[in-house]
Amino acid sequence: MKRLIGIILAVAASLLMAGCAQNLFYQPDDILYDVPIHLGLNFEEVTFHSADGTALTGWFIPAAGIGDPKQAKGTAIHFHGNAQNISAHWRFARWLPQNGYNLFVFDYRGYGTSKGRPHVKGVFEDSRAAIDYVRQRPDVNPERLIIFGQSLGGANALAAVGSGDRAGVRAVIIEATFTAYSDIASEKVPGSGVLMNDDYSPSRYVSRISPIPLLLIHGTADKIIPYSHAEQLFRLAGEPKHLITVAEGEHIQAFAPRYGSTYQDEALRFLDQALSATHKSAPDKP
Repeated sequence: MKRLIGIILAVAASLLMAGCAQNLFYQPDDILYDVPIHLGLNFEEVTFHSADGTALTGWFIPAAGIGDPKQAKGTAIHFHGNAQNISAHWRFARWLPQNGYNLFVFDYRGYGTSKGRPHVKGVFEDSRAAIDYVRQRPDVNPERLIIFGQSLGGANALAAVGSGDRAGVRAVIIEATFTAYSDIASEKVPGSGVLMNDDYSPSRYVSRISPIPLLLIHGTADKIIPYSHAEQLFRLAGEPKHLITVAEGEHIQAFAPRYGSTYQDEALRFLDQALSATHKSAPDKP
């Protein structure tokens, strides 16, 4: 009997630990915080589907001041962080349509008005579905795609592109993401990393981004995802790669008002260089 009770308690503890770890990564809501029209930007709300048929929601925000979106400098796909939904995150990428780029923001399953519940494989498939959706839009140049991921979104973005969904992707910008689900889970809840699925972790895919130019951005005062994660991802990445260190920067602050346009300007220079480079089409996804 004592042995049975011990097994039950161990299982219960494992389930509790797994639940805590899961909550670290997914904290969605369906509150409408903001819309692009508040900054004078038009947008189109769209529905598309993940590989398993889950209906997802996104906003297509065309480049400001350009009549035909296909003539924009490029089209950026923004992968947001773990909490809230696109209406709370899209402003981190507002500088893109304000500087000649179309922008597509979307919600993973369970976020905002997207259906389903989030889990590691599901949000990975949602991320690939978002890239595929944008690539197929008739008002987008499919050879000038930009991937921009922040925090959890950076992990999703690296896995999606690194797994082979790279046709037309000309540049990847990742801010403040982690090396692996197990690594960051264990840092927050000691021992919980053994319960995490690392099949879609950035450390498995970051080396496969090359030869697409990769820009990593991370703050040295990030208490949510320590700067050491960026250093490790940078070591694993292939060329061409760049790492921007945000001195005393906290979590995903590079594009927040605190720094004005400093890091926006650096990112725009990176994009100009990537898009002007001689381009050989990357192979499509397997």
